[in-house]
Amino acid sequence: MQFWQSLPFTHPDDMLELVPTIEEAGFEGILLADHVFAPERFTSRYPYDDSGEAPFDGTTPFPEAFATISALSQVTTRLRFLTNVYILPLRHPIEIAKGVSTAAVFSKNRTILGFGAGWLREEYEILDVPFERRGKRMDEQIPIIQRLLAGEVVEANGEFYSFAPLRLSPLPTEKVPMWAGGMNPAALRRAAQFCDGWTGAGTGFDQTVELLSELRRQRVRFGRENEPFDCLVPLSEQLPPEKMQRLMELGMTGTVSWPLEYQLPPGASLQDKKDKIRQLGEEMIRPVNG
Repeated sequence: MQFWQSLPFTHPDDMLELVPTIEEAGFEGILLADHVFAPERFTSRYPYDDSGEAPFDGTTPFPEAFATISALSQVTTRLRFLTNVYILPLRHPIEIAKGVSTAAVFSKNRTILGFGAGWLREEYEILDVPFERRGKRMDEQIPIIQRLLAGEVVEANGEFYSFAPLRLSPLPTEKVPMWAGGMNPAALRRAAQFCDGWTGAGTGFDQTVELLSELRRQRVRFGRENEPFDCLVPLSEQLPPEKMQRLMELGMTGTVSWPLEYQLPPGASLQDKKDKIRQLGEEMIRPVNG
């Protein structure tokens, strides 16, 4: 079982200090959020909280994900880095592939591109990117990004992207995994059809069983049921061993420790955060993985 630490809302200075401790504590990797900016006024509703209020504002740090991975990889040796989630339709696929390949090169193949459609309409509008049909754009983006990262000469003549033959350099020496994020039918289909894994957004046991079962059905549909596939599940409740075992049988390969800002009081010091990470390693990871 993999254990990942979610690390959004954290200042870059603290990140550089925390990731060696996260690695030492036994975590598989860290999750990095992606937003280009925060609008001064939100009109979009945050879909993962009943209040609809976003858990961040214009003062919340969101360092650019691929630059962050490149930096954090230099102070770790084993830790993996997952963008959870990178808002794919906001950017051009060539631009995305360039950023991912650079992070994967500097991290020596420890980068995973976790992606989703995003929910914040204001980001799309201010960046002059259509909010509608962003899922369709992702379906066109994914194969382009995968082929570019594989070192192929790629050209496009699609509905959304059209460009002459080109290739990228430098490239990582191993495949960069792509994990789809989201819990709607389109996200599950996309994960099963194109991707190496899937990530959720916080679910209890019953909903997780439904999601993992549907992912399995979709992977069979696309003839990919025997290929390696990760399912990273942030759980919204603490489960007994027998229920965890059931989720693992259905395909769950990892779970997530929630952001430290949710686990510690406001104004917690860097030392408080390091102590919490070590505590999580002792209480959550070692009893399971030894």
